[in-house]
Amino acid sequence: MIGSSDLRMTRIPLNHGAGQMPALGFGTLIPDAAVTITATRDALGAGFRHFDCAERYGNEREVGRALQAGSAAGGIAREDIFITTKLWNSNHRPERAEPAFEARLERLGLKYLDLYLIHTPYAFQPGDDQDPRHQNGNVLYDRDVTLLDTWKAMESLVDHGKCRAIGLSDIGLNELKPIYESARIKPAVVQVESHPYLPETELLGFCKEKGIVFFGFCTLRSRDEAGAARRPSHFSDRRASWQDAGTGAACLGRAARHGRAHHSQVCGPSEREFRHLYPSARRARRNQSNSDPTAAESSGEHRRSGFYSERKMNKGAKRGRRTWKLNRS
Repeated sequence: MIGSSDLRMTRIPLNHGAGQMPALGFGTLIPDAAVTITATRDALGAGFRHFDCAERYGNEREVGRALQAGSAAGGIAREDIFITTKLWNSNHRPERAEPAFEARLERLGLKYLDLYLIHTPYAFQPGDDQDPRHQNGNVLYDRDVTLLDTWKAMESLVDHGKCRAIGLSDIGLNELKPIYESARIKPAVVQVESHPYLPETELLGFCKEKGIVFFGFCTLRSRDEAGAARRPSHFSDRRASWQDAGTGAACLGRAARHGRAHHSQVCGPSEREFRHLYPSARRARRNQSNSDPTAAESSGEHRRSGFYSERKMNKGAKRGRRTWKLNRS
């Protein structure tokens, strides 16, 4: 890890890919197109250099425009920005993976991608409908493609030179292990919900052992019960009650304010652990506070704003995002 007292300057080398991932990222799950542009531009101006996107979010074109305009205005080189996006469930078949990837580059206005993730390990019926369902409302899954089939297609994208690293999102340890063991190109990153009440300790331990970057979202705690309901049972089983979650989130806030993404030493007696995280906010002042927690600590800004977190909601055709405030005075 290339460390710094300024969390914005910390970068994590990708052992199974090219490049270094900024330790602090900005989540772009923002349903409004105009707000997407202003929030992304403000985040870039506040110091964020990692932007987490997805086909499912439906706003890659707006994110790309904001990054291009902000980079030109601020004299920021493409090499200084790290962009992640994701393959959606309806494109898991190998013959659909490359066209979907090329569409991501076109929408984001990129010649190459820093990190491409399989959004979830579950394949939906292939097609343009992102949420295919039976008349009874049940999701239409694609039983004719395996996760390993999709992973091999991801490896081909790296071979072609336009994708520098690949990984998986919303995956459990039982699904990750066989992919890691069979993969020709090992996962560089695993992205999952992680916070003091869902620490994913076993998954984190496996990632540390294998040199995989552990990429956490909803690092202050998800309140998305609708999202929990749509997850397969093994995800729901791992979710803890969010009662008293404010205490754990306050610990995470303290860790971040002191330049540490998620040090468990702040929240408990176990050994220090570094985890990549990303907050998300729509206002420039919040982005400035989130991107420079050390400065926020000294200025007292953390008592007024705190860290913000992303809410994921992919049930039906709805997409949304909720942020909320911690450390209220």
